[in-house]
Amino acid sequence: MNVLLLGSGGREHALAWKLSKSSKIVKLYVGPGNAGTKEIAENVAINPMNFREVGLFCLENNVNILVVGPEAPLVEGISDYFSNNPDLKNIIVIGPGKKGALLEGSKDFAKGFMSVYGIPTAGYFTACKATIDKAIEFVEKQTPPYVLKADGLAAGKGVLIIDNKDEAILSLKEMLNGKFGEASARVVIEEFLSGIELSVFVLTNGNEYVIFPEAKDYKRIGEQDTGLNTGGMGAISPVSFADKEFMDKVENKIILPTINGLNKEGIPYLGFIFFGLIKVGNEPYVIEYNVRMGDPETEVVIPRLKNDLLDLFIAAKENKLSEIDIKFEDDFAATVMLVSGGYPGNYEKGKEITGLENNKDGKIFHAGTKIHNGKVVTEGGRVIAVTCLGKTKDIAVSKSLEIAEKVSFEKKYFRKDIGFDL
Repeated sequence: MNVLLLGSGGREHALAWKLSKSSKIVKLYVGPGNAGTKEIAENVAINPMNFREVGLFCLENNVNILVVGPEAPLVEGISDYFSNNPDLKNIIVIGPGKKGALLEGSKDFAKGFMSVYGIPTAGYFTACKATIDKAIEFVEKQTPPYVLKADGLAAGKGVLIIDNKDEAILSLKEMLNGKFGEASARVVIEEFLSGIELSVFVLTNGNEYVIFPEAKDYKRIGEQDTGLNTGGMGAISPVSFADKEFMDKVENKIILPTINGLNKEGIPYLGFIFFGLIKVGNEPYVIEYNVRMGDPETEVVIPRLKNDLLDLFIAAKENKLSEIDIKFEDDFAATVMLVSGGYPGNYEKGKEITGLENNKDGKIFHAGTKIHNGKVVTEGGRVIAVTCLGKTKDIAVSKSLEIAEKVSFEKKYFRKDIGFDL
């Protein structure tokens, strides 16, 4: 089979690395890819948001499966573009249609969906300019901190957690007046939940599903979870506090009602669902849905998967997921993200990366790299994810840190405390 994977980050490199191991793949393309995917697949210079360009490439290269890595093409309807095109409709697309992608594309839709189907989540109010007075009343009834979320996609920057009530009300007004563009034309104000977070992933065809290992990522730039939020500075899998009792609650109170809700809403779904959860006491609550794998969680979840990933995709399409015995490594996986100096603020690109050969005890996934004049250089804020497995969390983290020290580029920064709270 010929496979096209869309995206260019660490998530896509990890997925491509796993797919490249399948004996069923004749040709693996990644569009646009990065310097890492170039080593295991053919990078193609296509824009994931240009659906016509993607479709033409698939036809010209006899692509059988399209795997959509990032969320934006899904929210904009790439799956529908393929299913509604007579020439493309037989290509398997891993990723939901536009209606299913609303789980991530609209915080308000997701909260309403959870409310209807009894899925535990924080109390909320959705504000727009016309309801600003009621929104302020809702804020005033909350205890700090105050959680404000842009309804639409905001490149990971649309969530504000503010301790001061007056600042929260000011930020609410700024968001509704375009702070995050059209994404914050509506703002979801949430009750703050206090607990510890984790991520759970399923691959589903809307009826059956398989549960991937849980993971915990670390969003703050500074050690001990301080400083600005980032796209993710590292991750751990498995998560020590997610025992069988807790995960049974996740499946019965969250995963099953979500799948059943999609069915009742008549929303077809083929792809991943990422449940961003928080454990409050010993109960799971949904913070958010994503409609693709997480990043950097993919970099710890996928290396633990023993099955052929392509087999799982085919089984999902053929309604045979229930026949799959999904298996994972018992070892812990840890990933440490190397980022550009200044990230998540302003940072420079084009810095040469050396030491990438120092990975015999782990795997280096490229998150923001490209080839320039024959050299691997930085191309993003998050540059390299170093993943290692070990019998314990501490062993896995130590191995990742050892490799992270050996990879070098100007103003490199990484956290040395990934997994500190587990």
